[in-house]
Amino acid sequence: MTIADVTDLMRQALTLTTLVSAPLLIVALAVGLIVGLFQAATQVNEMTLSFIPKLLAMGAVMLVAGGWMLAHMVGFTRQLILDLPILIG
Repeated sequence: MTIADVTDLMRQALTLTTLVSAPLLIVALAVGLIVGLFQAATQVNEMTLSFIPKLLAMGAVMLVAGGWMLAHMVGFTRQLILDLPILIG
């Protein structure tokens, strides 16, 4: 296994991590922004008011996009296991 192989494998892993985590992070950012604007407009500073909507929104995203995310991770792992003999020697 050469340095180029390790670098390419790490690049693929980081790309997959970014791709899989993007829907959750974008939804958390959007919900946090909306709740923050609501809190600023109403001057309500309740910690659970920002936590509970994010939790519910991220749960909904996991229900909707969870299969897609899992399919990508399983595909990457399957390809990594199949390529293991080639990578080792």
